[in-house]
Parts: sequence; C-alpha cells; structure tokens
Amino acid sequence: MNETKIINNYLKKLAIHNNSSLDLNDDVFFDKSKKAVISVDTYIEGSHFIGFRKPELVMKKIIRSSISDLICKGVTPKYYFIAGAGNRKSFNKSNLKKILISLRQEQKKYNIFLGGGDTVFSKKLSFTITTIGYSKKIITRNNAKLNDDIYVTGNLGDSFIGLNILKKKIKVNNELKKYFENKFYQPSLHLKFSRKLNIFANTSIDISDGLISDLEKLINKQKLSFRILIERVPISSKLKKLISLKKIKKEFCVSNGDDYQILFTAKPSKDRIISNIAKSLGVKISKIGKICSPLTKPEILDQKGMKIKLKTKGYIHKF
Repeated sequence: MNETKIINNYLKKLAIHNNSSLDLNDDVFFDKSKKAVISVDTYIEGSHFIGFRKPELVMKKIIRSSISDLICKGVTPKYYFIAGAGNRKSFNKSNLKKILISLRQEQKKYNIFLGGGDTVFSKKLSFTITTIGYSKKIITRNNAKLNDDIYVTGNLGDSFIGLNILKKKIKVNNELKKYFENKFYQPSLHLKFSRKLNIFANTSIDISDGLISDLEKLINKQKLSFRILIERVPISSKLKKLISLKKIKKEFCVSNGDDYQILFTAKPSKDRIISNIAKSLGVKISKIGKICSPLTKPEILDQKGMKIKLKTKGYIHKF
C-alpha cells in the first residue's frame, strides 16, 4: 500500500465535511475565513536524511523542504513548529548548538519564527515540522487548463546527484562533491517569485517526489494529460558536465525529486508577464511542456521528438 491509497481509502473519510482540508488532495490546509495556511512534514533518519554528522545542514534541509509547501502555493511562511524525537547521541550539547545556529540562520533568511514544538526520547531520530502562513488566496492543485504551458523554477537533478554522492554511489572530484552535496542540503527556494504566482499561475506544486510524479499529482483529479520536452527541463552546468563524464541519462537525474522547485501551469497569454517577473527578480524560469487533452497519453519526449520510457517517475511512499 502507498501513501495515496491510505489517504483515499481511509483518511479522506475523516475530512469529508471540512472544506479547509482540500479533500486531503493538496500540500496544505487552508482556512479561507481565517486566512490560515498550514502544512505538516515528517523527516526520518535513513529515509529523508543520511546520518546526523552534519546536524546544521540537516536542519536547513528539513526547514526549507517544509516551508516549500507554502511557498509553492503562493503563501509566505510565517511560523514553524518543530517536534524532535531522538536520544543523547543525537541531541548532545555540540549538536544542539549547531542546530540553534542553523535555525537562526534560516529564520533570518526566510523571516520565519519558531512557534513551539515538542521533544521525545526515541532510538530512531526524526523531526516533524508544522509550518503556518496567512493568505487570502492560495494556488491549489487540480486547476490546470487545457493548453496551459508547464513551467518550473530553477534547476532539477542536482539534489538527487548530491544524495547519491553522500551514499557513495557516485564518485566525483571535491569541487563537484561540495556543489552537489550543498544542493541536497540547501535547496534554493524562490520566495519573492512565489508572491507573484497569483498573478499568472492556474495550479502549482513543489517538486519533492519527482518531476513526473508531482506533475501527475498536480492534475490527478482532472481529465487532462501532459507533454514534457526533456531538452527544456533545466539543469545546471555542473550537472551537464557530470552527465557527459559519467554518461548518466538526463531524464533519470531530473525525475527523482528533492528539488523543491515550483512546478506550475499558466495560460500561453501569460508567457510575457512570467518572463518579465522572473527577469526582474533574477529567477530562472523554464517552459518545459504543455497540458494536453485526456485523449492523448502523457508523453516525455527527447530532443528528436521520440517518446522516452522512464525507469522511475519519482519517489513513492510505500508501506
């Protein structure tokens, strides 16, 4: 059983009379009358981060991953609550000092504030982050329109390479090692750009599980399809170099998640305003595909227009 089946077959029944839960089909809870937007995420050692030798970097990753849920909805995060489960080895004085410094840096960077939380003893290290923001409106899932253009911010794939370097599955020189590991621990979030999403975006999501997997989630209730042009999917110059050196396929790098970039759709008529806003804010925006009729199957095309079969669409939460 996977996460989607658990939600649809069991948990959704508990939220049937609560419109703010958005049918448990989005990244957030949205109470329109109180303008409150809330998200919850859990991170477990071994699944979401490898070890705790660099607690300051792990904290940066989980904080950014959490506030990304609000940012992709066009909402500015304001408060976060953190619950930590661990033991003396994880929460020793040295680690706690590093955690404190890291959280202060993230609070300053994103203008967020700690609201509270909880700590419990556990042999397994984990953190649960609750993030809160306020907005009159959010950009929900399942609101794409036929012929919408599909866009993504930033670059994809660097974080996945960083994870594989940490797992010692890929060997690179020290320069590339530092770059990719940094992208894994400190994903780039586009907060200022997200504040403009309401101007042009019809629907949006952050890329956490993988480009194709999250695109399917974005339109899962709609009778629509999509076409993605793999050559338009943005990657960094360092990833291009690595693909050339290691002969890794680009589609494999960009379909494994942990990028936390904003994936959104917009009418073709919004193209110029999107470009102008991105340019003024210094944000990289790429048009990577199209929302299509449900009569056509989803397609991922290579540079020659040939269909690509992916080994994986992204991460699946299995139980």
